[in-house]
Amino acid sequence: MIDAGAVAVAQAWQAAANSQNVDRLLALSDPNIEIAGPRGSGYGHQLLREWLNRAGLRLETTHVFTRGDAVVLDQHGLWHSLETGAVIGERDLASRFRVDREKVVQFARYDSLAEALAGAGLSSADEIVLPAYFANAFDQSKS
Repeated sequence: MIDAGAVAVAQAWQAAANSQNVDRLLALSDPNIEIAGPRGSGYGHQLLREWLNRAGLRLETTHVFTRGDAVVLDQHGLWHSLETGAVIGERDLASRFRVDREKVVQFARYDSLAEALAGAGLSSADEIVLPAYFANAFDQSKS
Protein backbone atom coordinates (compact mmCIF):
# COMPACT_ATOMS: atom_id res chain seq x y z
CA MET A 1 0.00 0.00 0.00
CA ILE A 2 1.28 3.44 -0.92
CA ASP A 3 1.50 5.95 1.91
CA ALA A 4 1.39 9.26 0.04
CA GLY A 5 2.02 11.06 3.33
CA ALA A 6 5.33 9.24 3.86
CA VAL A 7 6.45 10.13 0.33
CA ALA A 8 5.43 13.76 0.81
CA VAL A 9 7.36 13.97 4.08
CA ALA A 10 10.48 12.40 2.52
CA GLN A 11 10.29 14.77 -0.48
CA ALA A 12 9.81 17.81 1.78
CA TRP A 13 12.69 16.66 4.02
CA GLN A 14 14.97 16.32 1.00
CA ALA A 15 13.93 19.74 -0.32
CA ALA A 16 14.71 21.32 3.07
CA ALA A 17 18.14 19.64 3.12
CA ASN A 18 18.85 20.81 -0.44
CA SER A 19 17.99 24.40 0.41
CA GLN A 20 19.87 24.29 3.74
CA ASN A 21 16.65 25.18 5.60
CA VAL A 22 17.62 23.77 8.99
CA ASP A 23 14.42 24.90 10.74
CA ARG A 24 12.21 23.11 8.21
CA LEU A 25 14.46 20.05 8.24
CA LEU A 26 14.27 19.79 12.04
CA ALA A 27 10.49 20.31 11.99
CA LEU A 28 10.20 17.31 9.64
CA SER A 29 12.55 15.15 11.76
CA ASP A 30 11.89 13.20 14.93
CA PRO A 31 14.07 14.53 17.79
CA ASN A 32 15.79 11.11 17.92
CA ILE A 33 16.17 10.72 14.15
CA GLU A 34 18.71 8.09 13.17
CA ILE A 35 21.13 9.29 10.49
CA ALA A 36 23.19 6.62 8.75
CA GLY A 37 25.77 6.93 6.03
CA PRO A 38 29.15 5.71 4.85
CA ARG A 39 30.81 6.74 8.13
CA GLY A 40 28.33 5.02 10.45
CA SER A 41 25.19 6.18 12.22
CA GLY A 42 24.10 8.45 15.03
CA TYR A 43 21.00 10.07 16.47
CA GLY A 44 19.34 13.39 17.07
CA HIS A 45 18.80 16.92 15.86
CA GLN A 46 22.31 18.09 16.77
CA LEU A 47 23.90 15.44 14.54
CA LEU A 48 21.48 16.39 11.76
CA ARG A 49 22.50 20.06 12.08
CA GLU A 50 26.19 19.14 11.95
CA TRP A 51 25.67 16.94 8.89
CA LEU A 52 23.76 19.67 7.07
CA ASN A 53 26.47 22.25 7.86
CA ARG A 54 29.30 20.14 6.44
CA ALA A 55 27.72 18.06 3.67
CA GLY A 56 27.52 20.58 0.82
CA LEU A 57 25.29 18.04 -0.91
CA ARG A 58 22.35 18.67 -3.22
CA LEU A 59 20.29 15.68 -4.37
CA GLU A 60 17.96 15.44 -7.35
CA THR A 61 15.41 12.63 -7.12
CA THR A 62 14.98 10.54 -10.25
CA HIS A 63 12.82 7.64 -8.97
CA VAL A 64 10.64 6.99 -5.91
CA PHE A 65 9.95 3.63 -4.23
CA THR A 66 7.61 3.14 -1.28
CA ARG A 67 5.59 0.71 0.77
CA GLY A 68 4.21 1.36 4.24
CA ASP A 69 6.46 3.74 6.17
CA ALA A 70 9.51 3.10 3.96
CA VAL A 71 10.53 5.47 1.17
CA VAL A 72 13.58 5.16 -1.08
CA LEU A 73 14.64 8.00 -3.36
CA ASP A 74 16.95 7.17 -6.26
CA GLN A 75 19.07 10.30 -6.68
CA HIS A 76 21.87 12.13 -8.41
CA GLY A 77 24.08 14.00 -5.97
CA LEU A 78 26.27 17.04 -6.42
CA TRP A 79 28.75 17.99 -3.70
CA HIS A 80 29.60 21.69 -3.48
CA SER A 81 32.54 23.43 -1.85
CA LEU A 82 31.32 25.18 1.29
CA GLU A 83 33.74 28.03 0.58
CA THR A 84 33.15 28.68 -3.13
CA GLY A 85 29.97 26.81 -4.03
CA ALA A 86 31.79 25.10 -6.92
CA VAL A 87 30.86 21.50 -7.71
CA ILE A 88 33.58 19.24 -6.29
CA GLY A 89 32.01 15.84 -6.92
CA GLU A 90 28.97 14.02 -8.25
CA ARG A 91 27.51 10.53 -8.36
CA ASP A 92 24.31 8.53 -8.33
CA LEU A 93 23.16 7.29 -4.93
CA ALA A 94 20.00 6.54 -2.98
CA SER A 95 18.39 7.69 0.25
CA ARG A 96 16.18 5.58 2.50
CA PHE A 97 13.63 7.12 4.85
CA ARG A 98 11.38 5.71 7.51
CA VAL A 99 8.48 8.00 8.34
CA ASP A 100 6.29 7.83 11.43
CA ARG A 101 3.51 10.32 12.23
CA GLU A 102 4.68 12.78 9.57
CA LYS A 103 8.26 12.85 10.87
CA VAL A 104 11.39 11.26 9.44
CA VAL A 105 12.61 8.86 12.12
CA GLN A 106 15.38 7.31 10.06
CA PHE A 107 17.48 8.54 7.15
CA ALA A 108 20.22 6.53 5.47
CA ARG A 109 22.32 7.25 2.41
CA TYR A 110 23.50 4.38 0.21
CA ASP A 111 26.01 4.13 -2.61
CA SER A 112 23.52 2.24 -4.77
CA LEU A 113 19.79 1.94 -5.30
CA ALA A 114 19.98 -1.86 -4.86
CA GLU A 115 21.46 -1.45 -1.37
CA ALA A 116 18.83 1.13 -0.38
CA LEU A 117 15.96 -1.01 -1.62
CA ALA A 118 17.31 -4.05 0.23
CA GLY A 119 17.76 -1.98 3.41
CA ALA A 120 14.13 -0.87 3.20
CA GLY A 121 12.76 -4.28 2.26
CA LEU A 122 11.57 -2.89 -1.08
CA SER A 123 12.05 -3.92 -4.71
CA SER A 124 11.69 -2.39 -8.15
CA ALA A 125 8.00 -3.41 -7.99
CA ASP A 126 7.52 -0.71 -5.31
CA GLU A 127 8.36 2.15 -7.68
CA ILE A 128 5.72 4.85 -8.00
CA VAL A 129 5.38 7.66 -10.49
CA LEU A 130 4.60 11.00 -8.92
CA PRO A 131 2.64 13.61 -10.82
CA ALA A 132 4.79 16.73 -11.22
CA TYR A 133 2.51 18.78 -8.97
CA PHE A 134 2.82 16.21 -6.15
CA ALA A 135 6.61 16.29 -6.12
CA ASN A 136 6.52 20.01 -5.24
CA ALA A 137 3.24 20.22 -3.33
CA PHE A 138 4.82 19.68 0.06
CA ASP A 139 8.03 21.64 -0.57
CA GLN A 140 7.83 24.36 2.05
CA SER A 141 11.60 24.53 2.38
CA LYS A 142 11.72 28.15 1.37
CA SER A 143 9.04 29.26 3.81
